Amino acid sequence: MLESRNVSVSIRRPWKEVYEAIWHPESFPKWASGLSKSSVTRQPDGTWRAVGPTGSVTIRFTDHNAYGVMDHHVLLEVGTEVHVPMRVIANMDGADVVLTLFRQPGMSEAQFLHDIGWVERDLAALRSLLESGEA
Repeated sequence: MLESRNVSVSIRRPWKEVYEAIWHPESFPKWASGLSKSSVTRQPDGTWRAVGPTGSVTIRFTDHNAYGVMDHHVLLEVGTEVHVPMRVIANMDGADVVLTLFRQPGMSEAQFLHDIGWVERDLAALRSLLESGEA
């Protein structure tokens, strides 16, 4: 079993608006800093390709759904696949976005903490983007 950490942010927008704004993978580079220097392009097989911090990545997302589920699997250039559960959850008239980060085999505690901080910054950027009305 992998160690995990749920990282979340509350956003002052209705959850369905948040989900619709960020469900489109091509919008991820606006707030996900690991993809900020890359475009995210749809492939004929339904996956998405981008360049991340460690090289080329292939991303497979769950289908659009009525539950706010945005799970994705990231296939790294080295052949490792990382599962990233993500949810947009109704919180009265706002939304919580929750991403579960798993500590990968061989990952040091320091790297895991670094990645948690990275996700916290990205979710804060997402909140800023959505609350400012830019998305």
